[in-house]
Amino acid sequence: MKSAATLLFSASLVASAAAHGWIGKITIGGKAYTGNKPTIFQPTANPSVVRQIADNLPVKDVTSAELTCGRTAQPGKLIATVAPGDQVLVNWNTAADNGFWFHDVGPMMTYLASCGSGSCTDFDASEAKWFKISEQGQDASGAWAQAKLDDGSPASFTLPSNLKAGNYLLRHEIIALHTAQSLGGAEFYPDCAQITVTGDGTGAPTPSELVSLPGAYKASDAGILLDVYNMGGKAYQFPGPPVAAFVSGG
Repeated sequence: MKSAATLLFSASLVASAAAHGWIGKITIGGKAYTGNKPTIFQPTANPSVVRQIADNLPVKDVTSAELTCGRTAQPGKLIATVAPGDQVLVNWNTAADNGFWFHDVGPMMTYLASCGSGSCTDFDASEAKWFKISEQGQDASGAWAQAKLDDGSPASFTLPSNLKAGNYLLRHEIIALHTAQSLGGAEFYPDCAQITVTGDGTGAPTPSELVSLPGAYKASDAGILLDVYNMGGKAYQFPGPPVAAFVSGG
């Protein structure tokens, strides 16, 4: 008889071809912004704060430039004006018909990167230096936060309450770990939105908290290469840097 873990793993393989996605909508401070379907489904982008990606396939290579904001991501034409402490809701879609997210094991993480003094609509994301503001893994029952997206619910987090004003790329990332038992098996789904933060906050990362993406992950990292169905009670280790200290007042 097959184990429950084996059955779960087999089911994940069957679904993997259809369960790839992008940001269909992002809501910040109560204002919603519609994303674009990937260019494979929608060749001409509508004005959006979300950068349009080429297709709904995962990024598998942690050294690929596509890890930055998604596969061949193109800048959006709009900027979302937001405030420190705003709640952010991210709705992920899959396939061409805007179906709900399907994968249910693996973390979700959020990064910010300053666009400098210019507009993020013109910013080359390959030059970005990122700092982490949120990471979501498993709850006390062992369920992953990612699993809550499968009924259409959004990922939810808040911008740092003391975040320094300026222009930022917001990078939300889902890592699906259903095939992470072998090297290169993890699936990365990043997508980026363009925001301008108002206010008089002073919170900013230290130089040591800034990373490049790609560059911050290794394929052999404990949170990337693992059998997620047999963790032996061990806590999940998030890849990349820790959440920047100023986010929690540290």
